[in-house]
Amino acid sequence: MAKGFQKKHDTGRAVTTKTAYGTDSSMIITDENILNQIELKNDCVLCKDDDGYYITPKTNIDTGLADPFRHCLDYRKKLNLNIKEVE
Repeated sequence: MAKGFQKKHDTGRAVTTKTAYGTDSSMIITDENILNQIELKNDCVLCKDDDGYYITPKTNIDTGLADPFRHCLDYRKKLNLNIKEVE
């Protein structure tokens, strides 16, 4: 393995979503108070997993495949979603 590549060790991490890699329809945020805080393109949805919020295209929902927008930490940092939970 190359010296520059080191994977984080996350043994014992519990996954509370239906899938550990993909995005399913139960992860989509439909709360208007939260959706009003951000601007979404027509073909995208706001989702939430154990690591927080992320935006993904509708075509990535319920495909059975890994969602690259869910696991790309650089993408999440670039979005910088500062969403406040409304009670």
